[in-house]
Amino acid sequence: MIKKILIASVSICFFACSYKQSISKKTPVKNMTTTTFKKAGWIHNTNVYEVNLRQYTKEGTLNAFAKELPRLKEMGVEVLWFMPLTPISQQNKKGSLGSYYACSDYTAVNSEFGNLDDVKNLVRTAHGMGFKVIIDWVANHTGWDHVWTKSHPGYYEKDTITGTFKIASGMDDIIELDFTNTELRKAMISAMKFWVTECDIDGFRCDLAFWVELDFWLEARAELEKIKTLFWLAENDPLEHPEYGKAFDAAYTWSWMHKTEEFYKKDPDIKILDSVLLKYDATAKNGSGINLWFTTNHDENSWNGTEYEKYGDMALALAVFSFTWDGIPLIYGGQELPNKKRLQFFEKDPIEWNGKYELDNFYKTLNNLRKTNKALSAGDNDVSTYRLRIDADKNVLAYVRKNGGDEVLVLLNLSKDVARFEIQNNIISGKYVNVFDKSNNDFTDSKLFDMQPWEYRVYEKR
Repeated sequence: MIKKILIASVSICFFACSYKQSISKKTPVKNMTTTTFKKAGWIHNTNVYEVNLRQYTKEGTLNAFAKELPRLKEMGVEVLWFMPLTPISQQNKKGSLGSYYACSDYTAVNSEFGNLDDVKNLVRTAHGMGFKVIIDWVANHTGWDHVWTKSHPGYYEKDTITGTFKIASGMDDIIELDFTNTELRKAMISAMKFWVTECDIDGFRCDLAFWVELDFWLEARAELEKIKTLFWLAENDPLEHPEYGKAFDAAYTWSWMHKTEEFYKKDPDIKILDSVLLKYDATAKNGSGINLWFTTNHDENSWNGTEYEKYGDMALALAVFSFTWDGIPLIYGGQELPNKKRLQFFEKDPIEWNGKYELDNFYKTLNNLRKTNKALSAGDNDVSTYRLRIDADKNVLAYVRKNGGDEVLVLLNLSKDVARFEIQNNIISGKYVNVFDKSNNDFTDSKLFDMQPWEYRVYEKR
């Protein structure tokens, strides 16, 4: 969490998949005993890179993706998140290939991607290069022909009218599991253990985490903790369900994603962003976990548009925010291209790589800064964040983060106009370097800034 967001002074005065986050299928268990889990130390300065394996290469296989590891290592990627590797149900499937999220067997590998040995080899190779590997885990539901539908039909919820398997909310290719069934819980945890013991993965990104009872996740984490300290990432917005921070290390910032799009398209007033950031800070202080910031992911890209459709010229400035505010940044595979097309979800639709990687250095710079500068440590009580409100320009997002002698100043002009302002307070003073163009700046006396539309600047104190 942020130790504190402090009120500073600038100029005149200062500031002291879309449907998913709005639906809560389950009722969290109340008054449960709080369990403190050990956290993997590496999560505080890391980043997450999402791999849509089907679309990542023409082959769409684990072995083909493995060839990309040296490039991603050079770019500073640390955590590889693979969308579900499990086989896809064929009954009632969507499109010609079906959804990753309609599993037919929790302890098998989709032959489209390779086999179990391919997974083991990829994880082993990635670990040897310094990567961590997490996989998508879809606990809430399965596809219609999952092996359990025949071997253990009692694991599933039943439709009260038809008596057949219950269709998941709004998605007729998947059916609901019944987490009141203790045997189902044991089987699910056993399946999760399989991937840790057999493939040595480093954590789980848990799909629709808030659709599953919280006490299951607490039980699952306690059991898997006996094997290995993992990274637990929840597809859950802490502003909607902060209690899931009891089981998870980090969670999605869906509300921020929606507000930034609203800001860009409808209401360009920085106050609407400030209000959301204050809420996230408050929930983090109350134990909701570390925030995961992003401008796109597999759901957003396919269903709601690319980051350039949603944010236009503001996209890169928001990416800078994701890497420099308190939290963990997410890169969706292809953003370094940059990918400007919607990838089909149920069909083969490869990213159109051209070998140029125009934003490689952009992400490399931000990844390296997060890794080396303690002021950007996530969920660190030693970090103080100063939000600088510039009344002379209502659309400049400015802040300083400090941790001992480490300091990072971030200025984002989130408007189509030139922004001119002066920072008069001594909150910043001394010599800084712009991390992108490497220019040296002395802010001891003069703190005048003249920023172009949508321009972003990140300064590291020397």
